[in-house]
Amino acid sequence: MKNLVQKWNQLSLVKRIIVGLIIGIILALAIPETAKPVVIFGSLFVGALKAVAPMLVLFLVMSAISQHKSGHETNMKSIIVLYLLGTFLAGLAAVVASFIFPVSLTLAGGAAVENMTPPGGVVEVIRALLLNLVDNPIKALFNANYIGILSWAVLLGFALRNAPDSTKTMIANFSDALSQIVKWVINFAPLGIMGLVFESIATNGIESLLSYGRLLVLLVGTMLFVALVVNPIIVFASIRKNPYPLVFKCLKESGITAFFTRSSAANIPVNMSLCEKLGLDKDTYSVSIPLGATINMAGASVTISVLTLAAVHTLGIEVDIATAFILSVLSAISACGASGVAGGSLLLIPLACSLFGIPNDIAMKVVGVGFIVGVIQDSCETALNSSTDVLFTAAAEFRKRRKERKEISFKSKKEEVAF
Repeated sequence: MKNLVQKWNQLSLVKRIIVGLIIGIILALAIPETAKPVVIFGSLFVGALKAVAPMLVLFLVMSAISQHKSGHETNMKSIIVLYLLGTFLAGLAAVVASFIFPVSLTLAGGAAVENMTPPGGVVEVIRALLLNLVDNPIKALFNANYIGILSWAVLLGFALRNAPDSTKTMIANFSDALSQIVKWVINFAPLGIMGLVFESIATNGIESLLSYGRLLVLLVGTMLFVALVVNPIIVFASIRKNPYPLVFKCLKESGITAFFTRSSAANIPVNMSLCEKLGLDKDTYSVSIPLGATINMAGASVTISVLTLAAVHTLGIEVDIATAFILSVLSAISACGASGVAGGSLLLIPLACSLFGIPNDIAMKVVGVGFIVGVIQDSCETALNSSTDVLFTAAAEFRKRRKERKEISFKSKKEEVAF
């Protein structure tokens, strides 16, 4: 038994997750009733990640800023530009794909979403984001409001810049302790994934998705195109070398867990751990990863654009190029306001539908369709969103290092010529 445990621990985390995935599928198909208790593993895993993430973000960011050395530059401007560019291009790709492969919907009753209230406009989305910035810190931690947590962590970090070294050391120790807890939690990922995939298959089955097959193919196909074509082009433009090793590493080590947790917020600790493995600057990724879980929403932009245009095609509304481009921008802005939880992007569909004069009651039926296909759509969306947080953080840092190497090389050549 001891040898078996040692061999299991020697396997990479991804291989162990794949084993858990296979076992979960087998149990769900073979003995769904008998194996029902394994669902608790999935709930515990996601619960643990969600529990540790807010405290981890608070202390990591506070520690990084309080101990930040003057002259040490971070890459936040470049990363934010990449986040916004990636989200916009994803929305644009979804609009183009929806025109090439138009899909119509069978709009059933919207009973599943009758008690939900979508935002009234882009101004309301932006207002909500700004109000989250000044949220009560205890409330922000309790509700996992990462915009609020980030703002308080940044303010406290700057306020503690002149604190005694003993205070900074204590904060750093808390940060290290929480990072260690994250590593312990992530080691239980195979069991968690087993429980999550079992629950997904046993509860939803595949039958309910078949009637929306074309819609799912369009959604998932567009997200794959963004992940494997659009994002690599953006990364190549930054690092000027083959982007696919980095792209596949992020998809493998971040995307897989995000696919099953279906929450960008829950995947923050996984992304932090991956950034550490990649040797990225802690001052940068401790801020960029939780920020990305809030505003880097390429998958959400795809979902909003595709489902909105599916409603447009269903109702036979004519769309010109200018309006389609505006939809891409609106989808990107709306996606930045999507919450980092399962199904967070769907309630922004009525906002995009209003661009075409589609009534709210019909738009909410489209949201209902989104919840039906959500078992696959939301998983793929979260995998794309979350893995891209690490991808763009790494791309910005590698670009910075490349520029620094070129500058050093140029200075050396100038010195040689002068000599």
